[in-house]
Amino acid sequence: MYGWAIALAVIALIAAVLGFGGLAGALVDIALIVFVLAVIGTIILLVLGWKAAKGASRRL
Repeated sequence: MYGWAIALAVIALIAAVLGFGGLAGALVDIALIVFVLAVIGTIILLVLGWKAAKGASRRL
């Protein structure tokens, strides 16, 4: 998902340079939403993995 956010941001930058302001603004908004979702997903998976590792270490 981080790759999608970076790709959308680069495309938005290119669109802005070429003069497509409306398209660039929309792409930036989409890139920001994808980036925030990726950060939230990363945090959730980090916490779940940490708890799973903690539970597995107690059994050993």
